[in-house]
Amino acid sequence: MEKKDMTMEARLLLAFVLMGLVLFGTQYFFKPPPATKPAATAAKAADGVPKTTDAPAPIPTKPASDVTPGAMPGQVQADKEENPTIDTDLYHVVFSNRGAVVKNWILKGFKDHKGQPLDLVNSAAQGKVPPALSLAFKTQPPATDPNTALFRVERSADQLGLTFDFSDGKTETKKTFQFAKASYLAQVSTQVTQNGVLTPHSIEWRGGFGDETVLNASNDQHTLYYDLGASKLVQNDAKTAKNGPVSVSGQDSFAGLEDKYFAAVFLPRNRGPVEVTTYSDNLPDSSGKDEPHVGAAVGGDGVNVFSFFVGPKDTDLLKKVDPKLEQLIDWGWFEFIAKPLFLATQWTADHLVHNYGWAIIAVTVAVNLLLFPLRFTSMKSSKKMQKLQPQIAAINAKYKNLSLRDPKKAEQNQEIMDLYKREGVNPVGGCLPMVLQLPFFYAFYKVLNVAIALRGATWLWVGDLSQPETLAIRVLPVLLIVTQFLSQKMTPSPGVDPSQQKMMMIMPLVLGYMFYFSPSGLVLYWLTGNLVGIVQQLLLNRGSSPAPAVVDVKPSLKRKK
Repeated sequence: MEKKDMTMEARLLLAFVLMGLVLFGTQYFFKPPPATKPAATAAKAADGVPKTTDAPAPIPTKPASDVTPGAMPGQVQADKEENPTIDTDLYHVVFSNRGAVVKNWILKGFKDHKGQPLDLVNSAAQGKVPPALSLAFKTQPPATDPNTALFRVERSADQLGLTFDFSDGKTETKKTFQFAKASYLAQVSTQVTQNGVLTPHSIEWRGGFGDETVLNASNDQHTLYYDLGASKLVQNDAKTAKNGPVSVSGQDSFAGLEDKYFAAVFLPRNRGPVEVTTYSDNLPDSSGKDEPHVGAAVGGDGVNVFSFFVGPKDTDLLKKVDPKLEQLIDWGWFEFIAKPLFLATQWTADHLVHNYGWAIIAVTVAVNLLLFPLRFTSMKSSKKMQKLQPQIAAINAKYKNLSLRDPKKAEQNQEIMDLYKREGVNPVGGCLPMVLQLPFFYAFYKVLNVAIALRGATWLWVGDLSQPETLAIRVLPVLLIVTQFLSQKMTPSPGVDPSQQKMMMIMPLVLGYMFYFSPSGLVLYWLTGNLVGIVQQLLLNRGSSPAPAVVDVKPSLKRKK
């Protein structure tokens, strides 16, 4: 079986499990010692998301319920293959009249990870799976496959609409696309009839979606639909369809595809049920290795009429299209921290420092200043622990030769806990600052993974704060290891013997390894926190009295008779 790389979430979870074992597990297993602007052509925005006009009014399209199949048409088709294009302020879309499908859907305001115009259609899928916006038939397809037929093309008067028609005399297929000059919202309709009878079908986008040039791109791609009945967003990856296509049908507000930062979703114009199918297609990724890529088909009627949003997952933009679309941005468990954290970073970048790297540094400093009272309280707790070391050493001496399984060990622990309680000391109080940093750390991780404004944001030598550094030796993780060692060395560690100290020295190396594969912005956040913590610890150490020397109390030896 082919070995899979660990996801970033798995690395983070492993890192903090190891940290937790070091911080808390030693309380039980060791004796206490003897004492992330790209812009559209129309306008630019500070947050890197092209500004758009309001969504255009829906283009009048005859609803499915009003469609009456007419008499069988005569033959309608083109003489040769053509590639009509649509150019707006935001899109460059290349169609083919062979199947009335899309060959390229390029977002003008964004670049891929290689610096090229971002094409949301996976070029590696061409010729291997049906092209984007092909038609899928749940039952027997027509005798003449519309996906290979040559459609006649008509362009609208405003040059922003295309109508594709094909008929072999028995089967008629019609597709219409209407775009707006400065909007990510288009209008799409499809109709298929056989012998004058409507034929149910769906519109499909296969072979992956989004920026295929990033590392492990297929891991971030999903099909999705918003289930109105359950009032929740449902997301599936390619593994869902590993044994074949999986279909669901229901009252959905929208359905389609997504990756980290972009989405292509169909919003039904009628209120009937919508069928959503998830596919899995094995295709080469950016490294040339075959990986399952997700695909979706949406529709299910003889006539499908949709508004079609294809663009960045920007909060303000999604709200304008449909308030429910805002759920496409997954802020994670700590949304109440992540969203304000992003807004603060965005405001700082837009109004103060004009760079997201410096904004991350400024916000990190502010967060650490807010947490300083807790750090100060933790420092006082650590100092109290140091003062108690002679008494703890005396207790340990009484039970020094006992094994860990000896019932009297419980008495030893109870005596120590009674001492802590009597002196008002929290034995794990010194760990509080790190524990409190974890929600902010996870929140920042989610911000860097979902905030389109941070995608492609640069800082000094870092080309993209939402991705790991591209240097041969990544500088930020190395600096993080150094500052983590310094911070750990300066922080009082009462109750830690040499064996425990050796275990604690592993933590900076574990963190360094995990952060080596993390987004640069996340490393910058933790590194800045370390530097602020070092400065704060220096001030706290200067303002406090030295800890008392720990007395090494040894048990008295019995005389030999």
